[in-house]
Amino acid sequence: MRLPVIHGLIRRRLLVNFRVDADVMSRFLPAPFRPKLHRGHAIAGICLIRLEQIRPGWLPAFCGISSENAAHRIAVLWDEPSGEPREGVFIPRRDTGSWLNHFAGGRIFPGEHHLADFDVTENASSISMSIRSRDGRMSVQLRGRESDSLPEASCFQSLAESSAFFEGGSVGYSVTRDCCRLDGIRLQTDRWQVHPLAVDHVESSFFADESAFPAGSVTFDHALIMRDVTHQWHSVADMATARAGLE
Repeated sequence: MRLPVIHGLIRRRLLVNFRVDADVMSRFLPAPFRPKLHRGHAIAGICLIRLEQIRPGWLPAFCGISSENAAHRIAVLWDEPSGEPREGVFIPRRDTGSWLNHFAGGRIFPGEHHLADFDVTENASSISMSIRSRDGRMSVQLRGRESDSLPEASCFQSLAESSAFFEGGSVGYSVTRDCCRLDGIRLQTDRWQVHPLAVDHVESSFFADESAFPAGSVTFDHALIMRDVTHQWHSVADMATARAGLE
């Protein structure tokens, strides 16, 4: 049984974005997805999110739980059986520091989560994160600080252009233990406002895996941060896929 609506607060959300060779990304994605391109590049990344006050809508906020979470995600397009075009994100891996999220993900609410250890240090303008999964298959290192602009090398020409691109990715489909089923979820925020995050250092074992992303096929592009956003998670129908799920 899935909870119909989950309420909470996004205390802090980082979108750490990479541009990827479009052909490489196409081979990585299961059907029916295809990469959502920006100036010829596929766009993938890591959503690093601290959630607070997470609870069913009928419970008061003080009953909610908090957790640190990471989701590796890829901007995608697909067509519904009716032919209607859609956009969102494909999520090959989710990690969490919460035992409850680990247990409930894929059972009570959509999205199976691997357990990971999160070491986070932050203040009003800077953040440092070190994440390592308990299964040893995922690690992330990040140091960054809030900024006024995107990097000059970004394929996005402005913050507004980047914001619009990612705002459209509210529906996510996550890999499950079932080789041919993806869990669906939709994020609804009360407001959408992002700021640039200047990244001093970033490492991702996921994007460093040359068996999936050959050398030279993936490059860090830019990062965004959003804070203190009330939101809801809505279940959407699962999706059948013609290819085994990816880890």
